[in-house]
Amino acid sequence: MENGKPVLLHIDSSPMGQESVSRQLTHEFVKRWRAAHPTGTVTSRDLTAMEIPVIDAEWITANLTPREVRTAEQERVLTLSTELTQELLAADEYVIGMPMHNWGPSSSFKLWVDQVVRFGETIVVTPEGPRGTLGAKRVTLILAAGRQYGAGSAEASKNYLEPWLRTFFANLGVTRIRVVLADGTVRLRYGQVDRAELLAPHLETVRNMAAAG
Repeated sequence: MENGKPVLLHIDSSPMGQESVSRQLTHEFVKRWRAAHPTGTVTSRDLTAMEIPVIDAEWITANLTPREVRTAEQERVLTLSTELTQELLAADEYVIGMPMHNWGPSSSFKLWVDQVVRFGETIVVTPEGPRGTLGAKRVTLILAAGRQYGAGSAEASKNYLEPWLRTFFANLGVTRIRVVLADGTVRLRYGQVDRAELLAPHLETVRNMAAAG
């Protein structure tokens, strides 16, 4: 909450711009969320429009150093990470769109993930072991895939993206996870299905999710 008002973090990671199915669905979600939360705030991140560095030994050392004893240089190394992490902590819920690339997440999203796994911030160490701090949050994952990976499909067992994402967010403490899978999008490229026809059921789903709060 920000001054008692809900905050939505909206993240896109498809490199396909206006042709992106996941972007169209996340933007519809945001539109309906705004209507349902007129006093709310939306923070948007297009991960493909920013440079997210690969983490290195210097970054890892800074992340593992307790905040109270970090040097100014270590804080500088973590500047972008801190900014992205604070957005994650400040939001009440997230809507995240991404394509399935090579059976996993898009490269820009994986870079973002590495930046927000922060000890003392999104993960704390307890006597029982590491614990995620985002337990009060909710995430809506909007995934697009060229081939068909839905339940009952021949390729369902190769949908590694959804379980990977569930594992990641669960380890940050998030238990309320909703997934929308818009698969079979390769048919658009070959004119085998109309775009409006493919999107219609998924648009209805995200509209209902956003409005339900």
